[in-house]
Amino acid sequence: MIIDSHAHLEMPAFDDDREAVLERARRAGVIFILSIGNAQPEEGSMERALQLCRHHSGLATTAGIHPHDARIASDRWYRQIMDLAGEPEVVAIGEIGLDYHYDFSPRDRQRDVFRDQLILARELGLPIIVHSREAEADTLALLAEYWSPPHPGGIMHCFSGDVDMAQRCLALGLHISFAGNLTFRNAGTLRTAAAAVPPDRLLAETDAPYLAPVPHRGRRNEPAHVALVIEALAETHGLPAPEMARHTTHNFKKLLGERLIE
Repeated sequence: MIIDSHAHLEMPAFDDDREAVLERARRAGVIFILSIGNAQPEEGSMERALQLCRHHSGLATTAGIHPHDARIASDRWYRQIMDLAGEPEVVAIGEIGLDYHYDFSPRDRQRDVFRDQLILARELGLPIIVHSREAEADTLALLAEYWSPPHPGGIMHCFSGDVDMAQRCLALGLHISFAGNLTFRNAGTLRTAAAAVPPDRLLAETDAPYLAPVPHRGRRNEPAHVALVIEALAETHGLPAPEMARHTTHNFKKLLGERLIE
């Protein structure tokens, strides 16, 4: 019984075989998937993610503006997020944050949109799903100012930092989610960080269709592969994989609601 805490099942990468992908996940023991719904009303991403949840059991979604899209965020997007936040399938605001690797949006605009959504999430009483890539200092500074405890919780998704960043995220009351890059050969620093996160604050994800773990690296990722991430997490903690699966499942349920998962 395992959970994929972050995937993008509404993306076109799954249009040809989405049902088969979900069936493979079930056969791999995946009982629940958080399928992220990011903005762009013109493209309908959040609405597609919502409809996917309504047509399949074992799914929930989110609403938010990805930092890549911050440059074109509009008041209409914020209104859509607020409207969707009232739907039972929408359990968090995300993914939101900063991405200084690609810089698809100006950094000052990314910071403004991230800040606005932190404020909105607090007002709505929903957890956050945070994206941070090569932007650790600004991410932590904004979280410290606008998401200091007490708050509804949150996830630092696809964690890629070191032990210091992990400890600072924990101090801010966040859970930390690891993805397929934990299995990469050059991920020694990341594995050290994973070992430093207490089991009661760990989550596992695929970020599918991205970041397929070894031995699938370089191919499209899918939720069934979250089992490999859990095995890697278990190894860093010296635990059996089933025990790590129990930890990550319990943590997800506690953070995002027991009502979601039978």
